[in-house]
Amino acid sequence: MRAMVYESYGAPDVLSLARRPRPKVGPGEVLVRVRTASVNPVDWKLMSGGLDGLMDVFFPVIPGWDVAGVVEETGIDAPEFAVGDEVIAYARKDYVQGGTFAELVTVPVRALARKPASLSWDQAAGLPLAGLTAYQLLTRLGVGPEDVVLIHGAGGGVGSLGVQIARALGARVIATASRANHDRLRDLGAEPVEYGEGLADRVRALAPSGVTVVADFVGGVLEATLAVLGEGGRHASIADDSVIGAGGRWMWVRPDSADLTALGELADDGKLTVPVARTFPLEELADAFALSQSGHAQGKIIVRV
Repeated sequence: MRAMVYESYGAPDVLSLARRPRPKVGPGEVLVRVRTASVNPVDWKLMSGGLDGLMDVFFPVIPGWDVAGVVEETGIDAPEFAVGDEVIAYARKDYVQGGTFAELVTVPVRALARKPASLSWDQAAGLPLAGLTAYQLLTRLGVGPEDVVLIHGAGGGVGSLGVQIARALGARVIATASRANHDRLRDLGAEPVEYGEGLADRVRALAPSGVTVVADFVGGVLEATLAVLGEGGRHASIADDSVIGAGGRWMWVRPDSADLTALGELADDGKLTVPVARTFPLEELADAFALSQSGHAQGKIIVRV
């Protein structure tokens, strides 16, 4: 099969197009023929060696954890899916090697869900990792109709999905972002505020008693979080472990079929959409990584396989 690989840590120029063996399909797994895959910052952070102390890496590596595609083969004891099913997954495994920027990828059934009918293949590939990150943080914090939620980094891929999920859970949402993203966030149902100096005052002007929940998707905002959090409020971050010492939760997304299915249902109910910034062919993955590193993409970066 065709796949993009890297044989050592480095910048995007270490990526190359290669032929790799067809993956073996283990018990409780399915083989997915990839239609589209999505770039996430963790992909190039892994490639740079930034998570070497956290996960075992076996070279050569096919990067990528997000996938949308069609079941090609089922392994032993994988009755939930059949050949031909259209599926999506956050296909992270317990080690780094066989990822989704390839024609075929194996995925554990515990990570797999059916593709939402309302989403295109490009949108579907952009949903799993970012959507699960936002969904798991917000649901673990118990967000509901009585909450006023502040989302830090609402203009990004995770944050914009977080806005939609929090609104679907019934919450009022205040969203920090650059002014260029404010109209888009209003369209998603949020009350946007500009980040930077004076943020706490701007949030307090909208919520004088403070917010009940803070979701930090960007990091470096703990002081502002504590300044606007009302009495008894809850907060969590995916980017700053110092929240633990301030009564918050530090979280990282994990594969979960049930959660991903719930996200798909939100999409099919018209409560969630996935903005796509740009698409690339498989062989231009290095350019897709470079765009992600620039931080200028307003939406998901998709690779068509």
